[in-house]
Parts: sequence; structure tokens; C-alpha cells
Amino acid sequence: MGTATLADVAREAGVSMATASRVLNGGERKVAQEYRDRVLAAAARLDYTANLAAQATARGLSTTVTLVLPDITDPYFSMIAMGVSEAAEEAGLITTMALTRRDAEREVHLVRSLRGQRPRVIVLAGSRQRSGHMNAELERELEAYVGIGGRPVFLSQSTTPYPSIDFRNEQAGRELATAVHGLGYRRMLVLGGPTGLVTTEERVAGLREGAAACGAPIPDDLVLACDLSRDGGYATIAALPEEVLEHVDLVLAISDVIAIGAMTALRDRGLRVPEDIAIAGFDDVPAARDAVPPLTTVRLPLVEAGRAAVHVALQDGRPPASLAGTVVLRESTPQR
Repeated sequence: MGTATLADVAREAGVSMATASRVLNGGERKVAQEYRDRVLAAAARLDYTANLAAQATARGLSTTVTLVLPDITDPYFSMIAMGVSEAAEEAGLITTMALTRRDAEREVHLVRSLRGQRPRVIVLAGSRQRSGHMNAELERELEAYVGIGGRPVFLSQSTTPYPSIDFRNEQAGRELATAVHGLGYRRMLVLGGPTGLVTTEERVAGLREGAAACGAPIPDDLVLACDLSRDGGYATIAALPEEVLEHVDLVLAISDVIAIGAMTALRDRGLRVPEDIAIAGFDDVPAARDAVPPLTTVRLPLVEAGRAAVHVALQDGRPPASLAGTVVLRESTPQR
């Protein structure tokens, strides 16, 4: 038995090709429930699958939302992906994903390749690079994508003419530093993530501004770059000289995954958390609540941001400038 066609389904259901197409491929005109039921039952009997490539050619765009993100294993991006997927499903669209592995050149290549697949929406998640020639290359690819009717949206800083969902990272950093200073912490060390990322720079700037405003400035030599991962946090703390940690009472990490790695490294060095050194993160991923002790952090509305990105793209509108985070104090930073 060959692959069933739309004509086969129409014949089996006893309806016109146009009616079968409206039911299975969508259309502006409504179909009576009786005919809809007959078409869906016939499609199931014949194991009919719509030809999405043909639909994309006919319509100009496919029924997919493609999420381009750096790392699916990072819970920060997993939560964003959940929101994107939920909103896409509600709109009758399918979510696909592509991974940049934090490589700007690969991101440009992916957008170029995706243009041939004609996704309805491309959501680009992850921090933008502060500078680099690939930014201009990406804008050219996105301009070509928009030219065929595509709708890009950034889930990061607004560095292009296209809509974006942004978090108020600098403000949240200031609020976190102020909150932990209020608990009695004065000698802070910052694990700042990779250099050159706008998110890293914003969060570090906010933490330092907040600490300085409280009278506890963080010196340059206590702001350390590291890989944006659990292993990055672990390796940085593991390599610190003993005399540095002796003068620190709090580690502020710009992500929860960095903080969790740092927490493990502190314990492996024989230090107690939080009795000897307290620790705080950023994002409020699920693992932050399950850490021992539970991690003080900044809660970001990650799932909501993923949903908002899809809604903004489909409505062809612009979102509010940014989404705010909320400081959540937990046992990793007790009152001193």
C-alpha cells in the first residue's frame, strides 16, 4: 500500500479535496463538524500524514517555530524551551530546536540553513556578544529571513531592529547585592562567567554597583571569569589560592549552575557552606531549590519569557522592554 494522498482521504471521507484540505491543512473557512469528523477518521484509517514541505512551499512558511539556543542541557534554556513549546502548541505550531553551542559563527550558519526550511518563527535565545563581525552577518541573514515573511524574535538583549524579550539583569544584580549586604555579608567574590557576553557584563555590573552602594565594593581581583557551567564554577573555586578564600564570606555567581559547581568545590576544599562561606546564584532553576543548602538566587520568569517570545512574534508586535527578576533568599545565605 502506497503513501496516502489528500485525494485518497477526500475520496474515503466522501468530501471534496477543498474540504479535506481545510480540515487537515488549516484554512480560513470553517468546516461543519460532521465533515471534519469524517475527514479526520478517514485520515486515521489511511495513516495520512500532511506534507509539511509542500505546505511551506505553497504558503511561503511552514507551521514550525524554531528555537535556536546555546545549550539544551542548561536548565536555564530548558525552562525557556518549555515556554516556547507551550505557546507554539497553543497556536497550532510545532517546535523544533537548533543548538549553537555558544558559537556565533555556527548561529549564523544555522539561521542561513533554517531559512531554507521556512519556519514561521525563529526564537534566538541566549546572551548576545558585545562585539564581533558575526553580529553583522547575523543581521544580514535575519533580513533575508524576514524578506520571505519570517518572524525572528530575540530572547536576550535588544541589539537588532527585531523584537526582543530582555531581563533586567543589571537591576536584579543590584538588588541581590543589596539583599545579601543586608544579611551581613561584606567580603564578596563574583564568579562572572565568560567575558564578552552582554548578560555576564550586566549581571556583574549590577552586583558591583549594589555592593558599592552599600559600602562594600568588590575589588577587580575578586571578579573572576569562568565557563558558564557547573564545571566552570567548580574549576574556578578549586584553583583559587587559600589566602583568597580566607578573606571571602560570600560567593556571588552570575548563574545557578556556576554557583552549584562552586558550592561543590568549596566542600571539596574542606569548607562548610554556608557556615564558612555563603553562596548565591542567578536564574532560580529547579536545581537551586534542591541544592543543599537551598540556593539564594534571582528568580527569572524563564517559562513566561519563552511563551512571550512566541506571542510577540506571531502578533507582529513588540513586548515590554524587559522582564524583572525577584531576589529569593534561602539557606545558602543565612543572617550573619
